[in-house]
Amino acid sequence: MVDSSTVQFIRSSPRRLLVTGGAGFIGSNFVRYWCHHYPQDRVVVVDALTYAGNWQNLADLTSHPQFRFVKGDICDRSLIDNLLAAEAIDTIVHFAAESHVDRSILAPDAFIQTNIVGTFALLEAFRHHHPSQDHPIFVHVSTDEVYGSLSGDDPAFCETTPYAPNSPYSASKAGSDHLVRAYYATYQVPTIITNCSNNYGPYQFPEKLIPLMCINILLGQSLPVYGDGQNIRDWLYAIDHCRALDGVIHQSPPGETYNIGGNNEVKNIDLVRILCKLMDELAPNLPVYPSDRLITFVKDRPGHDRRYAIDASKIQTQLGWSPSVTIEEGLRQTVQWYLANRSWWEPLLGEQYQAYYRQVYS
Repeated sequence: MVDSSTVQFIRSSPRRLLVTGGAGFIGSNFVRYWCHHYPQDRVVVVDALTYAGNWQNLADLTSHPQFRFVKGDICDRSLIDNLLAAEAIDTIVHFAAESHVDRSILAPDAFIQTNIVGTFALLEAFRHHHPSQDHPIFVHVSTDEVYGSLSGDDPAFCETTPYAPNSPYSASKAGSDHLVRAYYATYQVPTIITNCSNNYGPYQFPEKLIPLMCINILLGQSLPVYGDGQNIRDWLYAIDHCRALDGVIHQSPPGETYNIGGNNEVKNIDLVRILCKLMDELAPNLPVYPSDRLITFVKDRPGHDRRYAIDASKIQTQLGWSPSVTIEEGLRQTVQWYLANRSWWEPLLGEQYQAYYRQVYS
């Protein structure tokens, strides 16, 4: 339960949300979660529908009376200004970002433009708009990668861990975090920053580790594992992330930062082996069986962070949130989703994806 002496503001529904990047993986899970739990709230999604944004992620919401989708770029200030005014938006939940480290190494330009310039445009628009709204809030969804890399015996990242990003992606997210913090301190824009660990679940683009392994197993293709496979990540089921953001939006005062983690530290090679066992159990007639025969170690990613770990005690103490899905449950549900939704992921494996795949793993 929430302690009223700790949390100063309780935001009641109905609210009017602008969700940026709402057709992406985490964003679309959040939009479906919100429309289901708060059907009286207005939810407006703006998404540029780049390679990782997929309208099909939201197709089941087309009949929802309070849902609206707008194709557009968050860097388009006039578009954002018009949406904020026309929809009387009081809550921005900012997911829109270029988010794949490998792509940031190959072509960092888009990461600077979307993650830094786009966040700046949103902040500027909301700075001029929010005074007209009751209990406005700007939630900036960021990553644990801004903190850099941990060694095996280092304590987990907490909200006061110094930033030390090691990739163009994490550096661009660190820059956007600093902008959000500065707009609260300088202009009193009511912002909240969340830094989450690796998310997984339905609707994740095939180039990310878990869907990549599931799909390659089904296709009988090699399972590329960077370096020695000993890199450690903390894994957070996407719906648990949505639950955490729910608490942030309804319970947190402005100016706060929260780390959101799944309490599931797993070595990459161990995660791949777990997925192989699940696929061997759940998928009939695999091209290669057992599927762990497909594991192939490839040249390590430049600047590859060794370990991430999240200390989520602040959000647990202040907002009463904790992850509810174990890694075993979440991975099983995720594998089952990809097995049941081949029609969703198969069209995404076109020539553009294949060219990217060859560039990264060959």
